[in-house]
Amino acid sequence: MTTRRSPGRKSEHSALEAKLSYSFADPALLTLALTHRSAVYEGRDGEATQKNKPGTDNEQLEFLGDAAIGLVVSELLLTEFAECDEGELTRIRASLVSRKRMGEMGAELGLADHLLLGKSAEANGARKRPALLANAAEAVIAAMYLDAIRAGKDALAAIRALAVQYLVAPELAQIRSALVTAAGSGALRDPKTVLQERVQAANAGKLRYIDVSQSGPAHDRLFSVEAQLHAHNGIFVLAAAEGPSKKEAQQRAAALALESWSPEAAS
Repeated sequence: MTTRRSPGRKSEHSALEAKLSYSFADPALLTLALTHRSAVYEGRDGEATQKNKPGTDNEQLEFLGDAAIGLVVSELLLTEFAECDEGELTRIRASLVSRKRMGEMGAELGLADHLLLGKSAEANGARKRPALLANAAEAVIAAMYLDAIRAGKDALAAIRALAVQYLVAPELAQIRSALVTAAGSGALRDPKTVLQERVQAANAGKLRYIDVSQSGPAHDRLFSVEAQLHAHNGIFVLAAAEGPSKKEAQQRAAALALESWSPEAAS
């Protein structure tokens, strides 16, 4: 049974609500958005091999939040960059709602202080992981959306304000600069794409991402990969990184490689 907040009742997440500039009519939605799967997984008895029942942790809300923030940011970009074509708008949106940016947003909101985690995830330092904060940020956005709908409010207004404050406004100047300079166009593409283009342009060899290891319990995997350059004079490890998925780990490794590698280094 869903409980509603009585007038004057202070939420246990009032500090977070202040940063969100949104007060939940149904605090249980916000609590669910902050509930990591590990908290539910470890709280069950005798079902260690079974997945959590859908709707008992924040993963469903992540799914909705990802769509909601993408919609709002798309709307904002149409206003701010009306001169851009579909491809440019798509690249700009991808940079604004990337896992890195959403993780930074989660950190700025202080979500780490409010997350509900299982003991194993807590011991493994999951509370500070950017990917987990990114997921939680999406879940919180979904919770705001659902809460507003049920309360008869504009479901996108609060999300739009949040997107402007934490995602769009801080990046506007950099994006405009990237759009008017040919060299800056790379800032609007994902790291793997940019690194691949640089390797190919320099004819430096073949870029490969090698799985190194994976660790952690089944519900909280951590993957380690290396970005390797297979050149004519040997194999070079450009960077190594970890992530909650192989894809995320590869993107992080590519981003690190872009900071440290130049075509001359492999010649």
